[in-house]
Amino acid sequence: MSDTTASGALRGVSVIVAGAGLAGLSAAYDLKAMGAEVTILDARDRVGGRVWTIREGFAEGQHAEAGGDTIDGAQDEIRALAARLGLKLSRILRGGWGYARPDASGRVRIVGRQAARGWDRLSEHLSGLARRYRMADQRWDSPITADLARRSVAQWLDEQQADKELRATATGLRGFFLADPDELSLIALVDQFAVSDPPVWGEMYRIEGGNDRLTLALAERLGDRLRLNTELVAVSHRGRGVRASVKQARALSQIDGDYLVLALPATLLRRVPITPALPAQQHEAIARLKYGRATKTLLQFSRRFWRVQGRPRAFGTPLPLGALWEGNEEQRGRAGILALHAGGSASDGTQAIVTKDGVQGLIAALDWLGSRGAALMASRQVVWESDPWARGGYAYFDPSFDPALRQWLARPFGRLFFAGEHTSVRWQGYMNGAVESGRRAAAEIEAGHHLKT
Repeated sequence: MSDTTASGALRGVSVIVAGAGLAGLSAAYDLKAMGAEVTILDARDRVGGRVWTIREGFAEGQHAEAGGDTIDGAQDEIRALAARLGLKLSRILRGGWGYARPDASGRVRIVGRQAARGWDRLSEHLSGLARRYRMADQRWDSPITADLARRSVAQWLDEQQADKELRATATGLRGFFLADPDELSLIALVDQFAVSDPPVWGEMYRIEGGNDRLTLALAERLGDRLRLNTELVAVSHRGRGVRASVKQARALSQIDGDYLVLALPATLLRRVPITPALPAQQHEAIARLKYGRATKTLLQFSRRFWRVQGRPRAFGTPLPLGALWEGNEEQRGRAGILALHAGGSASDGTQAIVTKDGVQGLIAALDWLGSRGAALMASRQVVWESDPWARGGYAYFDPSFDPALRQWLARPFGRLFFAGEHTSVRWQGYMNGAVESGRRAAAEIEAGHHLKT
């Protein structure tokens, strides 16, 4: 934490933080360091939100991530926060990503490191649009961006008369965007390729011992300021204060504060009555934002059959299984956990396989990777769109979302401030985006309070 954060500038100021995921916890951590009296609420019986490390049921003391999993080497905020809390990062997936897809006969084949060819081709086809987007300084209020945003990726592929390979590559990215080509706005794809290399390249890490060590470390420092099993049901902000109406079991009560940080997913925030109402553009931005379907399946096998010399330990696919990777590469033991991340319609496909054939159906669908050579020891599946406190994996932009509304997702309104991965511009959908947004909201409260004094 920077020296300016631990300034004591908010001593005597009370702040309510709704949401004890990474965004809310990061905001509360900074606000406490600024001297604020913080109360943090969450409807769950645990902290972390969509960061959830599963340990129960796995043999050999192993664990894996049911939610937020990898940390990119360029994600400075979460890496710095982990270091500040004395946590170490483990490098993972050094072999990069491969790609697996059905051949003409329908048999799944591993393409290997030639996966880069598909992304390179996608980048080439997008280069002209990316150039126009950069000419607009990547502003989401530009007519150029609006023109891109109203088309779906599927429409663009049709315009390009894309071949099967290009379409398969775009479909494979539903594990990244949590949306299929017909659901995803073209601007989301252009934005990704205009600012960085394809999302699967670069150094990747996990927090040693589990990503929940970060959320638990933050919660520990907040102590009795944290209230779990406490649902925010209404907000009133008038004059010089904020009132949060909360529900614990069946009991309703109110909490008063000087400021409120709303670090809830938009899927929950739009269900909370706010008086006076938010500006029309802000209300519409929150109401229209989509969250992708996401099913995370963790399969622990007696041995790590996917490890083959010279082959990656992670694969993108257009299959119903979605993307998959070694979920506990950094942990000891002969057993290993394979993580299946199914986004968009792959989430539906994964659930359909399990409904019809059970977990054994997923194992059979992994035959191309060598799954028949190992015994299943344990399994766990989390369907994030069915989670009542998430209602989806993370935010994405569809063609009906007006890009000019994006700036409203993070804009303060009076004594209300907003955080969450959906409010991040560069790191939307990432754990880093959540951390960054929480710290930004805390800094906005400090700056706003200073302007009032």
